[in-house]
Amino acid sequence: MVWPLRHVYSFNLFTKLMLDVGKWPVFALLPPEELRLIRQACVFGSAANEALYVTVNDEVFALGTNCSGCLGLGDLQSTIEPRRIDVLCGKKIVSLSYGTGPHFACCCLDGEVFAWGHNGYSQLGNGTTNHGLTPALVSTNLLSKRVTEVACGSHHTIALTTDGEVYAWGYNNSGQVGSGSTANQPTPRRVSSCLQNKVVVNIACGQLCSMAVLDNGEIYGWGYNCNGQLGLGNNGNQQTPCRIAALQGVNIVQVACGYAHTLALTDEGFVYAWGANSYGQLGTGNKSNQALPTLINTDKERMVEVAACHTSHTSAAKTQSGQVLMWGQCRGQAVASPHLTHFTGTDDVFACFATPAVTWHLLSVDGDDYLTVAQSLKKEFDSPEISDLKFLVDGKCIHVHKALLKIRCEHFRALLNETDEDNIEIHQFSYLVYRAFLEYLYTDTINLPPEDAIGLLDLATFYRETRLKRLCQETIKRGISEENAITLLSAAVKYEARDLEEFCFKFCVNHLTAVTQTQAFADMDHDLLKNFISKASRYGAFKN
Repeated sequence: MVWPLRHVYSFNLFTKLMLDVGKWPVFALLPPEELRLIRQACVFGSAANEALYVTVNDEVFALGTNCSGCLGLGDLQSTIEPRRIDVLCGKKIVSLSYGTGPHFACCCLDGEVFAWGHNGYSQLGNGTTNHGLTPALVSTNLLSKRVTEVACGSHHTIALTTDGEVYAWGYNNSGQVGSGSTANQPTPRRVSSCLQNKVVVNIACGQLCSMAVLDNGEIYGWGYNCNGQLGLGNNGNQQTPCRIAALQGVNIVQVACGYAHTLALTDEGFVYAWGANSYGQLGTGNKSNQALPTLINTDKERMVEVAACHTSHTSAAKTQSGQVLMWGQCRGQAVASPHLTHFTGTDDVFACFATPAVTWHLLSVDGDDYLTVAQSLKKEFDSPEISDLKFLVDGKCIHVHKALLKIRCEHFRALLNETDEDNIEIHQFSYLVYRAFLEYLYTDTINLPPEDAIGLLDLATFYRETRLKRLCQETIKRGISEENAITLLSAAVKYEARDLEEFCFKFCVNHLTAVTQTQAFADMDHDLLKNFISKASRYGAFKN
């Protein structure tokens, strides 16, 4: 299987904080080297079986079932392997959202908006109802605007500009476009009415409704309201924005919409909820719908984030101390009150408990101002700036830190306790192998082709590094071929790697004709050849 990225990336790419997408099964087939490159990601689809992601070098990829061309690849073909979306590469996506068609909208650092996917209700804003197989610029009324945030309902889209203006387009059966009618809106139209001369700072969409938070803390809603999700105290749909009067005097800083419920976070860290509640998604301790905002009991913990997604009935919030709470529909259960989890982020709630398990916003990590301990260590490997020890191998230098080597390796603990040398020459191993070993002590990983991993296996055996020895064997197994099988078998025998020896032997037997025609087989050590033939005979390799 060939993956899109086969480049050798310079070490400084990994100084950035990488995104952990391991909880989403759609990424399960991506190799570790690809996962480490992901900086932004979005999981979507009726079964969470579609995904887009952005790498550290700003390449955009998609994979999954590609319903309605929502992957933006130019066709309707599903793909289990990531394929690049060329139009979006280098665009620096800052906000991305999806509908249930699904359709997609994203805005980039320069303020441009792109849309693609399902377009049966003109939710792509291009004036047609033709599906968009590739991302296309949304230009009408937006060319002179710089968009900073987008949000999608089931089949409508809204966008927020740097001027605090909101534009909307698409499906409008309940007034969710805010135009004052229920006619679908084929191109972006400014949502004015009560929002005229006001500055919006945050937007969100439920399935058929829209919400906006103003810079003064007021919150407005419009669209479908049969479950009370607009928070107006009634169940009537609204075709233009209406202020939630019940929150007069309360300063709202963030809003999030579920399928038919709404969460709002105040500047004091309180959470209000309203709308549908059949799964306990309001967190009120019961399952009664609420047409007015209701304060949620969060045990006096200050909240810093609320989370919901228009595809589900799940709610989540994060406290100032980093704790994560969840409630609502959680893997089929109705959790009617906020439940404390062991998660470190609200994204984990949706990955593990929402139905479908999609992302509630664009997963994104900047990484410029924070590094984990592991990433800091990785960054400092072979950096001369603060190192206090230098290895000289094949005339080349490798800069390391004595304290870390003592912590990570018994061999170095003994060696460095006996010497105060700042320069140590190594003659037994090659530069490539020794550098890989030292890098392993900093990163817990190895990155060598199988032939070179043999030398590292030798070192691991010499230094009695059991885990490193196991990693070398796994690397060799992944890289075995008919050409190198005998070489790898010889190495396994030499370094007493029994499991690897058995693996290589079985590979040789299963590809016996091709293996026996290689130069490595012709050059095989006599005793090893004799043992191989004897064992292969017992294995039944020479039976007709």
